[in-house]
Parts: sequence; structure tokens; C-alpha cells
Amino acid sequence: MIETLYSEFDADITIVANKRKTFDEREIDWKKLAAIPELKSYSKVIEEIVVLRHEKKWVNATLIGVEQNYLQTIDLQQHLWAGNTTFEDLKTSESYGIIGVDLFKKLDGIMPTEDEQERLIIYAPKRNIKIRLGKNPFYTQPVFIAGVMNYNKEVNEDKLLWSLAATRDLLNYTSELTHVYVQVKSDFTNDQVKEKIQSALGSNFQVKTNFEKNELIFQTSKSERMVVIIIMIFIFILASFNLIASLTMLYIEKKDNISSLESFGLSRKGVFQIFFFEGLLISGIGIIAGLFVGYLVCFLQMQFSLLIIPGPNIPFPINITISDFLLVFFSVSVLSVLFSYFPTKILLRQRGN
Repeated sequence: MIETLYSEFDADITIVANKRKTFDEREIDWKKLAAIPELKSYSKVIEEIVVLRHEKKWVNATLIGVEQNYLQTIDLQQHLWAGNTTFEDLKTSESYGIIGVDLFKKLDGIMPTEDEQERLIIYAPKRNIKIRLGKNPFYTQPVFIAGVMNYNKEVNEDKLLWSLAATRDLLNYTSELTHVYVQVKSDFTNDQVKEKIQSALGSNFQVKTNFEKNELIFQTSKSERMVVIIIMIFIFILASFNLIASLTMLYIEKKDNISSLESFGLSRKGVFQIFFFEGLLISGIGIIAGLFVGYLVCFLQMQFSLLIIPGPNIPFPINITISDFLLVFFSVSVLSVLFSYFPTKILLRQRGN
């Protein structure tokens, strides 16, 4: 799920300048880059933090100026909330933007249609100027919103896509870029292509895969599995106190019966086995019932998508594996044995005293 949410919008590989925010596109040998056979496509990019204004609403955002081909690589049509996926009206030559749905809602914008588009004002900081009283520190430019996109929380709340040419005009750039987005052919891995791109560009550029760019998100998603297992074990330990209480109450209630059985020749070991296996029976029924209900819920989710993740509006992902089943079964079974064995031992020892 994490890979889907953060890979559909982000490029497979991102190229940035080493220790610089911007670089001149003439620094890159584009013919050499395009000659890499594993490379599917690339897009020149300018990213800048800007302020958007709509009437009396002001919101910070990340402006991403890209080439038109990038919209196909991120499958924008499948993630379009409203409007259409174009940067320019061929009839009027008007430049259009595509904005994240949550960002657009913060600005109280009206969803675009073919006949009507909302107009925003972009405020972008001027570079290398001294701030003086009465001097405007921003470049300003109006933009009409052609489409509203819905990917993930980060994109929805922060991103505005615009054409590369319009972004350059706004920022007064000529041939500057901040990124190059690269898409890799499906038959190859990002790490394989990364090494070839890095070799072609040299040490003046950093080449990062999608995983490296969102490393914290991916590492966090992987660690969640271990956290869930630890929480599950902790909950079972807490629930095991009910097992201890049940065995204790049962032992107290059956003291007279135990004495009667001992008078008929029942050994101390036999008494231990009665309460020990009683504890295993109680916990065993809970384990079997819990696994049955848990996997039933998983099956229903996989078949009918009962739970939907808000924002991207995708079904909550479920993946059933034998290893997970065995992990749950054996971990709770071991704890059941321990919490049946030791309480029974302690109770019989106190009785002996």
C-alpha cells in the first residue's frame, strides 16, 4: 500500500544537483542520458515553495513545474478528482494548473468544469535580492485550475502542478532546473538504472531512487509489522491474567473434590495435569476462535473492501501468508503453556505448604 501511494506520483529516479538547489540544464548531456536503454522517459522539473491566494485565503504550497509527458507517467487521469489533465488551452493559449484536492479545499475553491475554472494567484520569492521597505519580494502570476488530483496525503495537501515553461516565466528562470524525474522500464530495477545514470552524470549530481527519496516512510512501514507483533503479544499477556484468575478460582472451588480424588489415590502429578490441561483448553479455544474470526474478517475485507482508507480512497490492504499464521499460532501457544504451567505449579506448591 505504501509503495502504491508513494510511487504513483513520485518518479522512479530523481536527479538533483549536488549541494545546489538549481542547476543549468546544459550541464547534463541529454543525449547520453537518453541513450541508457533501461530508461523509459524523463522530465525536466522546477520545484519551488510558493504562496497561493484565493480571495482572502492564503496557503503555502509546493509548485512543481513539469513537462506535459510527466502527467502520463504518473497516470494522472486515474487520480483526477475533478476537471481535466491539461496545462494549456490550445484555443486561448491560457496556462492551467492541477492542484491537490485538500490544498484546493483549504483555498475554498470551486471544483473546475470544462466551462469554468477557479483563478488563483501564485506568489513566488525573488532570488538574490535585498529586502527593502516598499519593495515587493515576490513574483506574482495568476493561474487557472484545470484539474484537481487525489494521490496521497502529502500530495493532496501541498502540491500544485504547472507547466515547466510557465513556472520558468514566473520565477524569471532561463535554463535553470531543480530536478530531473526519470521513469524506468518495467523490466528493470531502479537500483540498476541508478548506477548507470550516476556514472553518466558524474559527481556534480545526486541520483536517488524512489525508495531513497522516501526512505523514512518505507522504513516506518516495514517496522510497523514488528510493532504490531509486540502489541499483540503484550495484549495476550494482559489477557493471560484472566486465565490465571480462572485457574485460581477453579482451584479454590474444587479443593474439596481434589481432596476426595487424592483419597482415592490421585497423585500430586495428576492434580497438576488436571489444572494444567484445563488452562490449555481455555486458552486453546480462545486461540482457535480468535484465528477463525480474524481470518474471516481478512477474507471479507479482501472480497468486499469493507474498510476504505480516506484520502486516496483505496481498500485497506490485506495479505494472508502461512508464515504470519504460524507466527501468531506458535507465539500465543507458547505463552498459553507458560501461563498455564507456572500458576498451576504455584497453587499446588502453596497447597502443599
